[in-house]
Amino acid sequence: MKPKIAYVMSRFPHLPETFILREMNAIERHGWQVALYPLVRQSPAVVHAEARPWLARMRHLPFVSRAVLAANGRSFLQNPFRYLSLAARVIWENLSDLKFLSRAIALFPQAIYAARLMQQEGVTHIHAHYASHPALFAWIIHQLTGISYSVTVHAHDIFVKKVMLPTKLGDAAFIVAISEYNREYLAQLIGPSIRAKIEVIHCGINPQNYVPSDKYLQEGERLEIISIGSLQPYKGQRFLIKACASLRERHIPFRCRIIGSGELRTDLEQMIRATNLDTQVELLGSKTQREVADLLTGAHCYVQPSVITRAGKMEGIPVSLMEALAGRLPVVATALSGIPELVRPNETGYLVPAADAAALAEAIAGVYARYGEAKRLAENGRQLVLREFELRANVDQLSRLFDRFIPQPTVSVQPSLCITNARLRQKTR
Repeated sequence: MKPKIAYVMSRFPHLPETFILREMNAIERHGWQVALYPLVRQSPAVVHAEARPWLARMRHLPFVSRAVLAANGRSFLQNPFRYLSLAARVIWENLSDLKFLSRAIALFPQAIYAARLMQQEGVTHIHAHYASHPALFAWIIHQLTGISYSVTVHAHDIFVKKVMLPTKLGDAAFIVAISEYNREYLAQLIGPSIRAKIEVIHCGINPQNYVPSDKYLQEGERLEIISIGSLQPYKGQRFLIKACASLRERHIPFRCRIIGSGELRTDLEQMIRATNLDTQVELLGSKTQREVADLLTGAHCYVQPSVITRAGKMEGIPVSLMEALAGRLPVVATALSGIPELVRPNETGYLVPAADAAALAEAIAGVYARYGEAKRLAENGRQLVLREFELRANVDQLSRLFDRFIPQPTVSVQPSLCITNARLRQKTR
């Protein structure tokens, strides 16, 4: 049995983050032991079947409890200078973002408590998904215990939440970027030296879960459009709705179904009613992985209308695009971030400028008019997913990184909370 890795993420179970769930399941099949440490435990209405076994395994990390207070008191008494200097550094390096700072202050005692739990259960490495608070959590524990950590960077965690990034990423054993775009972005933001630490590993899917569609659009048939994404501004659904209004003006028969839930649902419902698209555009809410796969088989075209918000928030490479191409669906997406690494213009799909409803409508109309060509590109896209976005191959790559960087246990005693592994080895000689 391989050493134990603690997986840290902002929340669990979180429906849009199926890629983390899939990765944990796959990394366990490689022989690694996984301990699940979400910062917040959620109770969503819809939970993926694959997530249910993890609910009993996840570690509960309250923000305030007797155990948390006891762990912090013990840490302070063992080494007051280390405890206070670490807290001061967390505050100082997050001062530029008061919202992020308030969350970091609340997270600090939680991390002290988790550090003790991880040592007690023999965690040898922490892997944090997102360079925001999960990476800060891992960094605090590393500073206290010497347990190594790594970080997978995605999108908003480096494009928007930039505070303390050089520290959190600089002290990581290695960094995983989900796209070449992210690696180059970090090299420009932090400095070229960080590039050597970054390995590009795409998020992956199990292609066998998505039946390749042989469905062709017959003359006069209604175009079935599907889009998947939480109802948030950066997902750009309002531009898809505007594009649908344009399709209606062109007398193109269609139905558009949008999967996902979120803060913009009421606004999007009002927009659909205002444009008289009630019978043609449907908001389906959250769906499980199995339901998503079934809905994809009934579609002719997948659309990802993502945008960049004023705050700089944008996509990485949406997993839903991988799922659509695995199902051999023609795709239309916007040209931003790492999306062109998957949707390659006139090779695997169609790209349009972000926040351009007219261009989006034109591309969808092109799929309708030249469906045979769109299907050929979709097959190219499926082959690309099989080569570069397949879960098993990508987790193989991640597992090799763990093998390379995670220290093998050399002693059986439990170190004190504020004693690093190096000091422990000195004490046991």
